[in-house]
Formats: sequence, structure tokens, C-alpha cells
Amino acid sequence: MNQLYVSIELIKEALRALRENRLRSLLSLVGIAIGIAAVMTVSAVSSGGKVFVMKELETFGLRSVWVIRDYNDKDPNRRVRMGSGLMQQDLALLSGDCCPAVRNISPIILPEKRLIIQWGNRYSNASIKGVNAAFLAINNDRMKQGRGFREQEIDARRPVVLIGETVSKDLFPQVENPIGRHLRIGGRKYRVIGVLEYKSRDLLASIGSEGGEDANNRILMPYTLVQQMNGNREISYLQAEAVSLQLAERAATQLKQVLQRRHRGAYQYSQVTLASYLKTVERILGGITAMGVVAASTSLLVGGIGVAGIMSTAVVERIREIGVRMAIGATRRQILFQFLAEAVLISVIGGFAGLMIGLILGGLLDLVTGFPLIPTSSGILVGLLVSVLVGLASGYFPAQRAAGFLPVEALRRE
Repeated sequence: MNQLYVSIELIKEALRALRENRLRSLLSLVGIAIGIAAVMTVSAVSSGGKVFVMKELETFGLRSVWVIRDYNDKDPNRRVRMGSGLMQQDLALLSGDCCPAVRNISPIILPEKRLIIQWGNRYSNASIKGVNAAFLAINNDRMKQGRGFREQEIDARRPVVLIGETVSKDLFPQVENPIGRHLRIGGRKYRVIGVLEYKSRDLLASIGSEGGEDANNRILMPYTLVQQMNGNREISYLQAEAVSLQLAERAATQLKQVLQRRHRGAYQYSQVTLASYLKTVERILGGITAMGVVAASTSLLVGGIGVAGIMSTAVVERIREIGVRMAIGATRRQILFQFLAEAVLISVIGGFAGLMIGLILGGLLDLVTGFPLIPTSSGILVGLLVSVLVGLASGYFPAQRAAGFLPVEALRRE
């Protein structure tokens, strides 16, 4: 109990010393505040960047897996074969139980010739894909209006389509609900049964990677119809949904292995998974965070040197006070603790100020740029811990010097 009382008194003494030297204390904590604010902002940018990228990648379906023929395969022992290497029979096989890591699978059929898309005298340059009823779930597509495909519409080659929001605005600018309207694709009439919800891929578009298409400027139709247009039963590529994000790579490998066994090595296949993109994003953001922390550490180092310099000055100015306190019974440990407490208090106050600056700066950047800066509890705790460590490190040697004086020697000095 007595030790606790002594500790409280020493902290009060440290606060009194800081109040008596407000300007000096303020100058010393500015560097700490800037450094902690920088660490906080870097952490928030990293967390916000990950959330932002995740939201855009979710527009593809996070568990999505793509399998396509590897056209770069140049094995001289393999006879050159035409076609995509993916047929209707492959889809039937892969839709069974041969790939445990795969939940859903859809063929993607692309038209082999350019098709004119129009409604009256209005035209659209939308991309066209033939898909099955499972595609919307795989691709994380939601309906703004209408509904998705039914299996019987796929099997019966019904002339029905789903359109993106841009297509709806281009072809039906004055129509609030285009469901039931008919548009022409390649001269044939198709009934609109659904409008897809808007998808944002602003970040991916800004870096030149938006999945090869505008997510809002596309038309989906039964894949059996596109096969009929093309005059063959080939599949351009496959898009599947893994059971979980962790099993995405395994799902892609299983699909490839089944296809290679079925075609007896006649074709080679390549794979793409969003899981691999996520790992790349995490590595990039991790690198950015590391560089930011290194840059922020420079500010902390400068702040720490400032605290050390000011505490050294304080020790010189208060030598006589140290001697008096030792003469009336203060121990070396108490003197050491007092000066360490002053250094740590300066750093902690600077740390709290830095955290507040970081939060305010994050909010302003979010308002101005729309980029979410998300402070994390770990980032806040690390900031506070770093401020305490900086205080201890910068105050230790001045405190040691203060505690090392002999009472007689300290009292003799003016």
C-alpha cells in the first residue's frame, strides 16, 4: 500500500514538472504525436484498402474459379488441336460428384461473331455471355428488377435475357421497368426478364484490371442459345464456385485434373482464382504498410530524441532539487522512476494526441476521397504501446543520470 502511495506521489510530481514547463513539454510531444498519427493513418489505409478491394472482388464472387484451355501450351509431342478443349459432355461430368471442392459450375459461351443489339432506334455495345442458372450465385450477381434464369429456360433455349444497368439505361432510357420488353440481338427478339444490380469496380478499372468487361454493360442469356448461334456445342471457358475461399485453388486443380484425364492429355488447361488475387493484394498492402511504418518511425525517432534532449536539460536544471529530495530520504529508484514517469507521460500524451489526429485525418480523407480509412483496435493499441516504449527509451539515460548523483554533490551545484 505504501509503495502504491509513493508511486502515485511520484506521478503527481511528474505532472507538476510538466505543467511548470508547458512550452518545453508541448514541443517535445509534437514529434511523438506526428509519428503516432502517421502510424495510425498507415494502419487505417491498409485496413481500408483491404476492405475496399474485397468489396470490388466480391463483384466477381469471392470463391470464383475460372478454367480455360491453355493456348500457350507448346509441347512439341502434343498434336495441335483446334477448339476450346471444353465440350458439353465435360460440363455434364464436372457437374457431378467428381470435384468435391466445387459447389456450382457454369459454362461461359461467347458469341463467335459480332451481334447488333438494339431496341427501336437505340443501340448498345454490351458484351454477351451465355450462362446457366447457377451463374448468378457463382458471380455474386443480384437482381435489381425481375428474376434470374430457370432451368427449363436453359434446356428449352428460351429467348430470354438478363441485362446490366448500363444496358437498361442505353436501350430503355424512358422506361422505369424494362421487364417484359423485347430487344433484338442479331436480328432475333429476346424478352428481358431481369435487370442486374449495379456493380462498382472503380478501383479495378483505375488500375486497368476490371475482369475484361464492364460489369454493368453486359447481357446474359441461356448458354444453349449462344451454342445454337455458334453452330457448335463448345464451351469458351468454365466459371465455378468453390465450397470455400480456402478451397478455391483445390477446386481449380480438381477441375483441371478431371478435364485432362477425360481428354487424355490432348489439351492443357490454365486456372485463375480470386484467392490468388487476394493473396497478391495482401502482399502489396503489407508492403505499403511496412514502408509507411518505416517512414512514420522516422518521426517517432525524432520525437524520441527530442524527449531525451529535453529530459537531459531538465536533469541539469533540477540537480539541486534532486539533491534536496535525496537528502530528505528519496531513493535512487524513486528519482529514476520520477524522471522516467515524466518522459513516459510526455510520450503517452503525444500518443493520444497522435491517435486523435489520425482519426480526424482519416475521417477527412474519407469525406474528400471516398476511400475508407478504417482504424483497427490493434493499430490503436500498437500506437499507444509504441508511445510508452519511446518514452521509456528516451527517458532512461537522463533518468539514470539523475539517479546517479550523490546528494552532497547535487546540493553543491547551483
